[in-house]
Amino acid sequence: MKRSPRVVIVGSGMSGLCMTWYLKNAGVEDITVLEKAADVGGTWRDNSYPGLACDVPSRFYQFRFAPNPDWSHLFSPGPEILDYFRKVADDHDLRRHIVFGVEATDLTWDTGVWRVATNDGNVREADFVVTATGILHHPNIPDLPGMSDFQGPIFHSARWDHSVPIEGARIGVVGSGSTGVQIVSALGGNADQVVLFQRSPHWVVPVPNPGYPSLTRAAHRLLPVLDQLAYLGYRTAFERVSVALVQPGVRRTVVTRATKAGLRAVKDRKLRAAITPDFEPMCRRLIFSPDFYRAVQRADVRVVTTPIDRFVADGIATDGEQVKLDAVVLATGFDSHAFMRPTQVSGRDGLTIDQAWSDGPFAYHGVALPGFPNLFMAMGPHSPVGNYSLTAIAEAQAQHITAWISRWADDEFDTIEPRYEATRAHNAEMKAALPGTVWSTGCTSWYLGKDGTPELWPWSPEKYRHVLARPRREDWETHKLLTATTTRARVKSTPTPKMMEK
Repeated sequence: MKRSPRVVIVGSGMSGLCMTWYLKNAGVEDITVLEKAADVGGTWRDNSYPGLACDVPSRFYQFRFAPNPDWSHLFSPGPEILDYFRKVADDHDLRRHIVFGVEATDLTWDTGVWRVATNDGNVREADFVVTATGILHHPNIPDLPGMSDFQGPIFHSARWDHSVPIEGARIGVVGSGSTGVQIVSALGGNADQVVLFQRSPHWVVPVPNPGYPSLTRAAHRLLPVLDQLAYLGYRTAFERVSVALVQPGVRRTVVTRATKAGLRAVKDRKLRAAITPDFEPMCRRLIFSPDFYRAVQRADVRVVTTPIDRFVADGIATDGEQVKLDAVVLATGFDSHAFMRPTQVSGRDGLTIDQAWSDGPFAYHGVALPGFPNLFMAMGPHSPVGNYSLTAIAEAQAQHITAWISRWADDEFDTIEPRYEATRAHNAEMKAALPGTVWSTGCTSWYLGKDGTPELWPWSPEKYRHVLARPRREDWETHKLLTATTTRARVKSTPTPKMMEK
């Protein structure tokens, strides 16, 4: 007789919803999703800044089990993507598994069971825990001199203050990554003045963003196979281009030349030089924007390249001038290495996640790590998140995790975790492959770990899908408990080191 696993999922963003659907589709019903906010959607719920859009085509940034024929644009705006994830939760009856307004504070492995403590004082028991907390979740707030002296509003892009008027205002944007590019593009022509404080420029690809006509949307509704074909077409294109990321050659040369050619749209040579990066395209995540190069050439948009000296009461002082501002937006990114933290996680023999990751986050194939039985991660360390659809990665991971939980339900084992030696070998193999990737060509980015090494999957997303679909059974350590009752006593196993060489 099949067992019914108790699964707790932390987070109801894109990965959490995906994980919930795959478990339900496999017949698992005892699923509890802990969501500290009041709604689903993760980063698409938290971010609501002007110009927010996805940098992956809409027909590829969706779940294969929930195609959406009604996307409005090639790259859809943020509110539309949030509505999509809300609809997925509603249409597939996922909300009944979600507990809103409750935050997981402690995850503790206790002799065969996970005890999940939450901020409401409750402790839930689970056979499996899946952390789906995302990688762009915790805002990175810089500590710049004089911030408390500024008399206007200052807020992070992920905490947009919609009470602040834009029309007629002088808005400073600190940060020139994807978010800063989108905000500047949206505010140019709407605010009185937009000032982009650029610490270092990024490569921007001026890709157009056409709308889908009503006839196209009607055809996709009538013929669902069109959505499937579009998904597969975009996936094939992205996976072919992704070769340029992980190995030098013709494809990297083509992408590099095409990206650099886009800068010709900026006619002013001084401005063009100011926004030209000193590193190779794709070393940081490429930014796709149809409007940025036009926006920075507007009379009401400025790019300031001198470092910020300090904030003052009515603006920002740089080394050479004082810029008067009414409001400042911090487009300064996220702590992409936090993962499930600040939630405290304690595994076998009291090993904590902070101890295991004292030299930086690591994982086995981005989904699990030794010393933490029956714990899985969605979008864990070294997942292939560079210029690719994260929904596709989420589905590959959810299928992989669901397969292991289904084997538990078939009574094949009681606990599972990747072997220490297999995990160490996997991380060593990744590290050896990184020098050939574009991320190692010389730039700073949120891809880099504490030691300056990129923390990304160094091969193609296609290989990642195949690896997860065909797990190496010998790389996993499983155990049956001493009894079939709720005693949950564990057989003796090899102790896990407190730290692992990356």
